[in-house]
Amino acid sequence: MYLIFVMIGVLLYSSISKTFFTPALWTMETAQFLMVGYFLIGGAYSMQLGSHVRMDLLYSRWSPRTRAVIDAFTIILLIVYLCFLLYGGISSSYYALEYNETSFSSWSPRMAPIKIIMTIGVALMLLQAISTFFKDVAVAWGKPLE
Repeated sequence: MYLIFVMIGVLLYSSISKTFFTPALWTMETAQFLMVGYFLIGGAYSMQLGSHVRMDLLYSRWSPRTRAVIDAFTIILLIVYLCFLLYGGISSSYYALEYNETSFSSWSPRMAPIKIIMTIGVALMLLQAISTFFKDVAVAWGKPLE
């Protein structure tokens, strides 16, 4: 959660260095890497807390059981999507490690650390999605897990 303040600090340093000094090459990519970690690792936590955004046009009018059925269906789609992302993340991380992949920017940082963080974030989100699926199925069957 506090990673956002680190990213703000990096972007502030970037603005100051571009205005008064020689611009730093590393600031924009570092901010992007921090944001990727912030969103992907925070996604599973947000899902655990139930604080992700829902379209509430009809959802609030439904019974808890109907909500659970709809949520279980959409979670299945999310799980399929996350499985593809995890497969791609693992193969991309393996490639970055094997070939010592770097970014195409002038700073040229190693890509393996951020790809590994992305893969971990997707794996955590997948685990949380599976947990949420079983909770929704239990509510749909009338036996909520507490």
